[in-house]
Amino acid sequence: MVGAMTNTEGPYVKVHFRLEIEDDWPPASVESLWAVDQGDGTARLDNIPWFVRGIACGDVVATEPDEEGVRWAGEVVRRSDNCTIRLIVLRDSGSGAARQSVINAFEELGVDGEGIERFGMVALDVPPAADLAKVQKLLRHGVAKEWWHMEEGCVTERWRAASGN
Repeated sequence: MVGAMTNTEGPYVKVHFRLEIEDDWPPASVESLWAVDQGDGTARLDNIPWFVRGIACGDVVATEPDEEGVRWAGEVVRRSDNCTIRLIVLRDSGSGAARQSVINAFEELGVDGEGIERFGMVALDVPPAADLAKVQKLLRHGVAKEWWHMEEGCVTERWRAASGN
């Protein structure tokens, strides 16, 4: 992808988020996500965030360009109702095959995912139409079996209600 890429909704842009580092995590102070420019100073995120907390794919965020034209994320203008779940895959040391098997298992439940080799991670984008109870059951099963560690990066009230929290 390049910054000038477009789709039917508008041009793709990179939106940058400042990250709070605690105990050397996350491993960067800024995360950049692809987004679709909405033409009004906002952008709809079109990536699953690896490290940003409280953000999900499909959320619309206010953006503010700096003097170099870098677009920085501001507040969330509209939530997508998607959830972001991050996994550090422990099975087979987070190999490519292990990450892909995790992605495949969640795809069967209507959940998109992508893996990153450097950290043995999988980021999941859970849409509101997914069977949240089944997704959570698989997540808990994988944690119990020590297949992965899990972090809820961004969850909704429906997600919390489905988990009983």
